Amino acid sequence: MKKLLLTASVAGLLLFNSCSTVPLTGRSRLNLVGNDQVLPMAFQAYSEFLTENKTAVLPASNAQALKVKTIGSRLITAVQTYMNNNNYGNLIQDYKWEVNVVQNNEKNAWCMPGGKIVVYTGILPVTQDDAGLATVMGHEIAHAIAGHSAERMSQEMVAQGIGTAGGVALSKNPKAQSTFNTLYGVGAPIAMLKYSRNQELEADRLGLIFMAMAGYNPQSSVSFWNRMASASANAQKPAEFLSTHPSDATRIAQIQKYLPEAQQYYKK
Repeated sequence: MKKLLLTASVAGLLLFNSCSTVPLTGRSRLNLVGNDQVLPMAFQAYSEFLTENKTAVLPASNAQALKVKTIGSRLITAVQTYMNNNNYGNLIQDYKWEVNVVQNNEKNAWCMPGGKIVVYTGILPVTQDDAGLATVMGHEIAHAIAGHSAERMSQEMVAQGIGTAGGVALSKNPKAQSTFNTLYGVGAPIAMLKYSRNQELEADRLGLIFMAMAGYNPQSSVSFWNRMASASANAQKPAEFLSTHPSDATRIAQIQKYLPEAQQYYKK
């Protein structure tokens, strides 16, 4: 019994020491894996995605691609400035930012760890304007900045008993590597990580702040999410408690609560 309690205490201590803080929100999160482990695999997965979708990637000269890349650049600059000025620069020092637009009718966009961003053309009719697009991209960038992917990986690893201390060598741990591949869909046509509802709402909050820092009015985000709700009104969606994403009503209500905070960062 004493040995069991000691083991549990050690495990608890290791987990406690493997926590980090999310920028801006201050939330403590489990972090068993670092950028040195996650980023190489994310870069590889991104490269594979671009190769598999080579004919669908729009050239930089394309009007849609140019618009997305321009807004992405403003967001990235704002995020980098904030992180570097607030002692979070180490979290993004190894990022290799990149923005690409893919011809795909799906209403989707994502940002992998390390700043690898993809926007699908299917979402552009819903974003409509620069602020709408900044809402989407700010939200996806927020997932990367908040380390949601590493957090999900850490939670999965603990659940599977893969490791409880920081510095887990994923490349030398087949189970951990499998966890990464499963979460990111490596080897599948689309590399996507499904986040929890709480992480989605945190990304909304951070995304509003990031778009405000980049000079886009966060108030515009409400219009975007209303359009998104209308666009998916006829889609077959699971009940909120069965979904990794909050319901449209929950999301919009929370965004309304986050707006006063985000407005403090907004400068035209």
